[in-house]
Amino acid sequence: MSLLDTLGSLVGKSPEGGGQQALIAAALEFVNSQPGGLNGLVQRFQEKGLGDVVSSWISNGENQPIAADALHSVLGSEAVTNLAAKAGVQPDQVTGLLAQILPHVVNAATPEGEVPAEGKLNATTVLGALGGLSALFGKGTA
Repeated sequence: MSLLDTLGSLVGKSPEGGGQQALIAAALEFVNSQPGGLNGLVQRFQEKGLGDVVSSWISNGENQPIAADALHSVLGSEAVTNLAAKAGVQPDQVTGLLAQILPHVVNAATPEGEVPAEGKLNATTVLGALGGLSALFGKGTA
């Protein structure tokens, strides 16, 4: 079972929240597919001058926000297009959604304030944050 299948089965998909949940799953898969996993993504942020932003997501302090256009610059057009296709959203929407989601996903995956040794994000670790993420979009399951 792939990471996307695992997240889909554990989280479920509602008509309203399915796009965000699919985007979270696609973001996790994207990070894990980077050479070096999260370490590789951190390097990409550093190369674009945004190392302090991604470091804030990993640390135990407050997450710094990222603008959609800055995130697009880090990820690149091809990755944005692929993430949009996997999540079922338009490419022009994906970076805005990811700018809201990715800091929380990275933060949840690094609860001790450190990148896992292998750099891979554990879907099970991140799932605990998904309930809180749904509140960002007004899709709580109260």
